[in-house]
Amino acid sequence: MGRKKYPVIENLEITDIAAEGVSIGRHDNYVIFVRGVIPGDIVDVQLTRTRKSYAESKLLRINKLSDDRINPFCEHFGKCGGCKWQMLPYEKQLFYKQKQVVDQLTRIGGITEGEIYPIIPSKRDKFYRNKLEFTFSYRRWLDTNEPEMDKSSRELEGLGFHVQGMFDRIIDIEKCYLQEDPSNEIRNKIREYTRKDGYDYYNSRSHQGIMRNIIIRNSTLGELMVVVIFAEDKPELIEELMNFISAEFPQITSLQYVINKKYNDSIYDQEVILYKGKNHIIEDLGGLKFKIGAKSFFQTNSEQALELYRKTVEFADIQPDEIVYDLYTGTGTIANFIASKCKKVIGIESVPEAIEDANINSGINNITNTGFFVGDMKDLLTTEFIEKEGQPDTIILDPPRAGMHENVISVLRNAAPEKIVYVSCNPATQARDIGMLIDMYKVERIQPVDMFPHTHHVENIVLLKKKH
Repeated sequence: MGRKKYPVIENLEITDIAAEGVSIGRHDNYVIFVRGVIPGDIVDVQLTRTRKSYAESKLLRINKLSDDRINPFCEHFGKCGGCKWQMLPYEKQLFYKQKQVVDQLTRIGGITEGEIYPIIPSKRDKFYRNKLEFTFSYRRWLDTNEPEMDKSSRELEGLGFHVQGMFDRIIDIEKCYLQEDPSNEIRNKIREYTRKDGYDYYNSRSHQGIMRNIIIRNSTLGELMVVVIFAEDKPELIEELMNFISAEFPQITSLQYVINKKYNDSIYDQEVILYKGKNHIIEDLGGLKFKIGAKSFFQTNSEQALELYRKTVEFADIQPDEIVYDLYTGTGTIANFIASKCKKVIGIESVPEAIEDANINSGINNITNTGFFVGDMKDLLTTEFIEKEGQPDTIILDPPRAGMHENVISVLRNAAPEKIVYVSCNPATQARDIGMLIDMYKVERIQPVDMFPHTHHVENIVLLKKKH
């Protein structure tokens, strides 16, 4: 039996952008999702997956470009998996992010109340990240116009970012606009140095090769961390490369490495070995200092994180006699940020290393009214816990993209604080969760914040007040 032939739809006009940054066209009232295009483009697509009311498609060609289109600034645009909205002017990106928040809250959460403020734009739309991770690959992505090369050529190797949707193909990055220099220079010099005998680039299929990843972190205080991840323990080669990096970039304040022989790239269960300098860098957020290690979770846009936290504090309107619970506290950034404004802050997080950092961050800033607890939210937040630590007046929460477990929502309902400030990087799960609270709480204010220009991602803050 032959394979099903999916139809081609010609001259489809793209009219909108949906969740996750996927664009929409309509054909005979049938919704068609298309990636890599913007409203105003007229395109030919081939349907790849059909459902009753919508279809997914593959872009075949763009017949007419949208009047809104601008030229992407990065030479790697379209191949690299990041910054997919570079062809959309920044003010239009903000428009669609705001629209996404409103659509999700009304459609998924049934939320029609509350004042919605205009999205807060990022002050910088380039070089705004404080952390990047680059991957080595024994085979880089080759453009069709590149000359054929000998299979043993080191020019076939790559150091950069994954091609969209491919775990074993890397775009060899020359210049990335996400992190300030010397980030690009460090990556390019390491690539140049390691294209020689012994420094084989990692093959994620056969798990061979020594060079695996590089992490570069910086802070607004000018501190700089470089972590090199090796897949094999070869002391002489490691020493030689680390010496080279140290000599070439004396401004690095924390030079470390990891030997990761596992099949996955995560270093959270691996030992980080200090080669030179300190084992951390320090970031400043609104006058508070935060210690960031190789494994620390920290908002990757420091300047905009400060805007996010300031707005969270403003929404929470915390009073000096209040007890505040900060759920999914991470390294305690929000908890420490608000500590001076209230009686006590209780931070809860499931990652032990993050809680260690949270306590350290309180210590660095001489903050004595925070208490941090590690464990699963739904197990920790019992009636006994609340009796012991105090009834929360305000709960601030910033869960992962998947949102809250329904047991945590039950815990919130039982704790019944006067105010809940829900910070989220995923308005869809945020809307779903709030939908389970609106019988008890009224939505008062909604504030989208753009943390990641040229991507579809948007942060959103919602203030909920208890109904009486």
